[in-house]
Amino acid sequence: MVELKYDAKGLIPAIIQDEKTNEVLMLGYMNKDSITKMIGEGKTCFYSRSRQKLWLKGETSGHVQRIKEIYTDCDNDTLLIKVEQVGGACHEGYRSCFFKKIDKQMNTIEIIGEKIFNPKDTYKK
Repeated sequence: MVELKYDAKGLIPAIIQDEKTNEVLMLGYMNKDSITKMIGEGKTCFYSRSRQKLWLKGETSGHVQRIKEIYTDCDNDTLLIKVEQVGGACHEGYRSCFFKKIDKQMNTIEIIGEKIFNPKDTYKK
């Protein structure tokens, strides 16, 4: 396996990008176990820093990310993963987690994305 550089907590950031449009969909963190699971499943798998466990993207929502290509940066300490996104990537109902634009003076935020699903319907407890 490729030698990746993980941080002190054993994590590596992964930028998730749409394979066709190059739209950045989200950023997540992976560890060795999540990368192994991702390779086996063919879908993104992350390590949740807040829940301290692995999570397969789409396990609750059905909004999976099918792996198409995997890149690393020059230092091997960040991944760029190109995916086929099924549904939305954002838990707030947007296609991308980057749906808010901040002005250049960092004073205001504008919502530039459109909701594509209702999180209350998707993530029923």
